[in-house]
Amino acid sequence: MTLTAAPDADARTLLRRRLLTARRNWASTPAAEAAQLALADRLQAVLAQLEPQTLGLYWAVKGEFNPRDVALSALSTWHCGLALPFAQRDPVVMTYRPWAGGEPEGLDECGLPSPATTKTVEPDVVLVPCLGFTAAGFRLGYGGGYFDRYLAAHPGVTAIGLAWDEGQLAETELMPAPHDIPLLAVLTPSGVWGG
Repeated sequence: MTLTAAPDADARTLLRRRLLTARRNWASTPAAEAAQLALADRLQAVLAQLEPQTLGLYWAVKGEFNPRDVALSALSTWHCGLALPFAQRDPVVMTYRPWAGGEPEGLDECGLPSPATTKTVEPDVVLVPCLGFTAAGFRLGYGGGYFDRYLAAHPGVTAIGLAWDEGQLAETELMPAPHDIPLLAVLTPSGVWGG
């Protein structure tokens, strides 16, 4: 794929703000609860096909889809390992730590819940939260670059984005930057995008 010039950082910042505000307002509506159930069903079906050995997920914040119940089901159904990310600020790097399914005991350097252990694991399937996404599978995150760096360093991992339908963007709204890596697929309550 030939990329155009790098997207304007200020435009991405404004887009993030717009999407965060819209998601915060939407997350308190009855539609959000129904969307959580629909996306959980879709994710469960995809994981049944993938049967991960180790599933990397994330601790949901800011109105994100919460993958915890699906992950716990995968743990009991396929006896796969579970892992949560640990983000380090200097240098900017993300690793995964094994997680048993309970409340995480610690926080990473960005203040997100993470297992307290220093042991790391390499998931074969990683669930990636998407603030925004395109039909081609490019995502807009919060701007820290943690997932982008992780995916670049682990090209063999199966990366599945999780997003609300309201986060879908036109290709002209989210032009990929040179470092952006499309996800294998982005799952929403109503469909599957990318791939």
